[in-house]
Amino acid sequence: AKCQCKVVPKQRTNCGYPGISAAECKRIGCCFNASVPSVPWCYNPKQKKVRKVCPNDPYTRINCGHPGIKPRECIRKGCCFRAHPAGVPWCFYHRTVEE
Repeated sequence: AKCQCKVVPKQRTNCGYPGISAAECKRIGCCFNASVPSVPWCYNPKQKKVRKVCPNDPYTRINCGHPGIKPRECIRKGCCFRAHPAGVPWCFYHRTVEE
């Protein structure tokens, strides 16, 4: 994403090799900006910001436990626990979403 390439010039970390073209730089997943001399023009993008959330739609839950699992055991496994509605997993995996 374009916002991942908004890196302060002096904080850029080199991602290519001397003389790399803009097309080759982008092809290997890096950012290219040749407007500032004496800093890498082909550089690593910022990491995507992600967070874990417990999905709201009970019908998209992916089971993380077993029938009769207790909330504390589920949480200890690093999963979400919601004891409702019937017929869907109550212990289920987080989803990762970009911020």
